[in-house]
Amino acid sequence: MIGIADGRALGASIRVVVTDRRRLAAAKAAVDRVLRAIDDACSRFRDDSELTMLNNAAGGERRVSPLLGHALAVALRAAHETGGAVDPTVGTAIKKIGYVGDFDVMARDGAHIELKVTPVPGWRAVQLSEVHGTVFLPKRVEIDLGSTAKALAADLAAASALEATGGCGVLVSLGGDVAVAGEPPTGGWQIQISEDSAAPIDDEAESVMVTSGGVATSSTTVRRWTRGEIALHHIIDPSTGLSAAGPWRTVTVAARDCVAANTAATAAIVLGHGAIEWIETRGLSARLVSHQGDVVRAGSWPASIHSNL
Repeated sequence: MIGIADGRALGASIRVVVTDRRRLAAAKAAVDRVLRAIDDACSRFRDDSELTMLNNAAGGERRVSPLLGHALAVALRAAHETGGAVDPTVGTAIKKIGYVGDFDVMARDGAHIELKVTPVPGWRAVQLSEVHGTVFLPKRVEIDLGSTAKALAADLAAASALEATGGCGVLVSLGGDVAVAGEPPTGGWQIQISEDSAAPIDDEAESVMVTSGGVATSSTTVRRWTRGEIALHHIIDPSTGLSAAGPWRTVTVAARDCVAANTAATAAIVLGHGAIEWIETRGLSARLVSHQGDVVRAGSWPASIHSNL
């Protein structure tokens, strides 16, 4: 019988689901260990995180832990695969538009700020040696792993929970990033598609059934704030250093794992009108929602609102 545990981590809602509720405690403990480790390594909101110390050391080479090294490698690979649409060197840009602290306590309205088009330094500026476990950041380059680290956490957490339960089917949902592992329940895992990952379960909402991999949603509608009369959100267009201004407010993608799904969903927001062709040429399935609420399904995303992928 299914077991479910809810909570919060990394500034987002979290849900852990197992196909055998007797193994739920072991699964949740394993997930919590992974999320604590990711927070210690990758948070930009903690002065004592490893990422903060790396950013503070910009201009020199620094040794990093295997976990942060892995997270950086994932972020750089995402940048390469998206042609720079998803870029980890947006740290300074995202602060300049007002996202300077944990979103849960950040002021949603504030005084006018001057916005200036300034392309980010670019992922090629980051020199990572996975062999030696070192990273070199040029001066004034600041890393933000918000586009990939949460999805990586979901993937790692699902794998850890699978091992901890001895092979029980596991789903980990972390703020819109969903990873599954092990044997799914009969018919697959039903995943509700929502712009807000904290939305309650609704039988009338669109959902898809998956048996493996990951599903991720990127949206401009939840992490959103205003400065003066200007509405801003957290998905940065690296070519401008400002909030992405394309036609899509929300994109959901299914892929081989949660990192791949999240990378594609975020890239689609940034790529704008070119997103559908980009998604389909890569054999992905996606659901895109315009600012007017129109829904476009790309690749093999089903037309029915309750279907298998």
